[in-house]
Amino acid sequence: MAWVATAELAAAVSNAGGLGLIGAGHMPPEPLRAEIRKAKELTAKPFGVNIMLMSPFVREVMQVMLDEKIPVITTGAGNPAEYIAALKENGTRVIPVVASVALARRLERTGVDAVIAEGMESGGHVGEVTTMTLVPQVADAVKLPVIAAGGIADARGVVAAFALGAAGVQIGTRFVASQECTAHHDYKEVVVKAKERSTVITGLAGGHPVRVLDNKLAKEFAALDRRGAPPEEFDRLGAGTLKAAAVDGDIENGSVMIGQIAGMITEIKPAAAIIAEIIGDIPRVLAGLERR
Repeated sequence: MAWVATAELAAAVSNAGGLGLIGAGHMPPEPLRAEIRKAKELTAKPFGVNIMLMSPFVREVMQVMLDEKIPVITTGAGNPAEYIAALKENGTRVIPVVASVALARRLERTGVDAVIAEGMESGGHVGEVTTMTLVPQVADAVKLPVIAAGGIADARGVVAAFALGAAGVQIGTRFVASQECTAHHDYKEVVVKAKERSTVITGLAGGHPVRVLDNKLAKEFAALDRRGAPPEEFDRLGAGTLKAAAVDGDIENGSVMIGQIAGMITEIKPAAAIIAEIIGDIPRVLAGLERR
C-alpha cells in the first residue's frame, strides 16, 4: 500500500471506525513525518504506520515513530525485534505481518502485541500459504491476537476470518477503490475492472514473490523468472514502478499491487461507506448461516 495508503486514506478509515494505516514503503524519514502530521490534522482518532523493514531508512523511520508517538505500527519484510523495546516503552503497539506459523511463533517470543496472518491472496509481497489455511494454524500456534489478511473485502470475509480464529481483519485492496485513496484514477479503475484471475505472482525465482496486476511489467518479470535472472536485474526492473502506477497512472509499465479479491470490487466508494457496509452486513451473513 505504499504510495496508496496516504494520510488522507488513513485518516478516513480511522474517522469511520477502523484503524487507518499510512504505508511508509521506502519513504525517507522527513516526508513520512510530514505525512503523519497531515494525518493528525485530518483525524483525532488513532492511526498507525506500516513499516517495511527492508527500507534503507528503517532506523531513521523508527525514530520518527518514537518522536511522533505513533500508537500502532505494523511491520513487514523482516523481524522488528531490535526496535520493540524502545517502541513499547514509548507506548507503541507492534504488530508484524507473518506468512508462516514458524515466523509467528518466533515473533511472539520477541514481545510483539499481535500478528497479522496474511495469505497469498493479498496484493504486494506475499508468502506461499492461503489465508484459509494460514489463519487457523497461526491462531492455534500463538497466544497473541491474530489479525487475518488477504482476500477480505466484505462481511462474508470478516465472518470467515473470525470463524478461523482471527480477532480482527486487515483490508487493503478494497480501500484502494475508495474516494479518499489518492492513487491515480486509472489505478483505481483497474481494481474495479479486475477479475479473479487478473493478478499474478512475480519474483518467485528471486525469493521475493509479489502479487500484481498481470500487465506488461508483470510479463517482463516473468521472463526474468524463467531465465533465473540475478536479484539485481529484478531490482533494476522494479525501481520506481510502484510510483509509476499509483501516482502517474501507468498501469501497463507500473507495478499495480492488488489482491485477488479485486475481482469482487465493482465500485469506488467513500471509506466510511465501505466500512459501514461491511460491518452492517455481518448480521445478515450470520443469520444466513443460522438458516443453513
